[in-house]
Amino acid sequence: VQLQASGGGLVQAGGSLRLSCAASGSIFSINYMRWYRQAPGKQRELVAHITSRGSTDYADSVKGRFTISRDNAKNTVDLQMNSLKPEDTAVYYCSALIVTQTVTSIYWGQGTKVTVSS
Repeated sequence: VQLQASGGGLVQAGGSLRLSCAASGSIFSINYMRWYRQAPGKQRELVAHITSRGSTDYADSVKGRFTISRDNAKNTVDLQMNSLKPEDTAVYYCSALIVTQTVTSIYWGQGTKVTVSS
């Protein structure tokens, strides 16, 4: 099983970016899917969470600006980021709790860098 994240880049403050993450491999089902971020010198933090039924939750710092969504048929999760701020600069990681025929485990994508300039 692999998670492949994409969509990072450089954007000016106030701009938008959309991150995507695709899970592939011998997947039976996917429970929750999440986006985390890690800024330089800081711990990794949970940004957004979405359940298999589409219930969502967000870090206070991104509520009203970020939207997480998923496509269960395609095994993908997206993060739409609007009104970006310099403090959103970080490497963003997708994560998912995935069930295969033999194991249930948390998988991580490789990270995609987001830089917001002021």
